[in-house]
Amino acid sequence: MSGNKDSLIVLWTSGDREVALNMAFMYVYNTKRANWWKEIRLIVWGPSQKLLTEDKELQNEVAKMKEAGVILEACKACSDKYKVTEDLQQIGIDVKYIGKALTEYLKEGRTILTL
Repeated sequence: MSGNKDSLIVLWTSGDREVALNMAFMYVYNTKRANWWKEIRLIVWGPSQKLLTEDKELQNEVAKMKEAGVILEACKACSDKYKVTEDLQQIGIDVKYIGKALTEYLKEGRTILTL
C-alpha cells in the first residue's frame, strides 16, 4: 500500500471549461512535470467527456499531459451515453468501465482529487 501513497487520481467530472483549464489540467500537468507524484491518472467522467470532445484547446492540453506521462482514462458507460466513446479514443484516452477500478483505487488508499 505504501506505493499507492505516491499515486494521484484526478477525477474530472465538471463540464465547466474554466475548471478544466485553470484547476484540473493546470495541476495535473504541473505536478507531473515536477514529479510530485510517481503516478498521475486523469479520469474523464460524465459531463467533462462531452466538453473535451467539443473543445480543441482542451484536447491539446490533454495531449500535452499524455506526452508528459499522465495516464488518461474515461468511463465507457458515460461516454456511451454521451455518444463520444470513439472521439475520446481518438484523443488517446483509454475508455473502459471505470466503476470497479475507481472502487479499487479507493480501497487501496490512493489519493483522489475530484474536480
